[in-house]
Amino acid sequence: MQKIKTFLWYDNQAEEAANYYVSVFKNGKVSEVNRISIDEETAKAMGGHPGEQVVTVEFELFGQEYMALNGGPMFKFTEAISLMVLCDGQEEVDLYWNRLVGDGGEESQCGWCKDKYGLSWQITPKQLLEAIGSSDKERADRAMHAMLQMQKINVAAIQKAYDGG
Repeated sequence: MQKIKTFLWYDNQAEEAANYYVSVFKNGKVSEVNRISIDEETAKAMGGHPGEQVVTVEFELFGQEYMALNGGPMFKFTEAISLMVLCDGQEEVDLYWNRLVGDGGEESQCGWCKDKYGLSWQITPKQLLEAIGSSDKERADRAMHAMLQMQKINVAAIQKAYDGG
């Protein structure tokens, strides 16, 4: 059992979101769906309907465990937290970016995007981290400056900037 899990609050789309993430990240799986009976008063408070409702969904992506909650409309995701996906090259960047943004999400800056549920993701190629983490400050600064101009990260453009082109 994983000691620390990321806990995600949704209005009422926890199961839908978990299934969506499992479809985006092919090695994922939904491990448990927990349902409870909700009376009329509780349903009203949570913005749902009385009867049996999904309350939590446990799922796994790349071996990392998550729990999604149908908690109602009181809280929304913000950019204060994001999930970083480390990618190996442009093909993987394109795959995840296009799925998350193309299915109703939105682009942001520097490799950040939001999915259709409002959860922030960082689609980050390892090549970017290597370039901006270089001990050669001049090259690292050029790569960082190039990244700051991007929405989706372009690995070839980062490498070109890093190389001085």
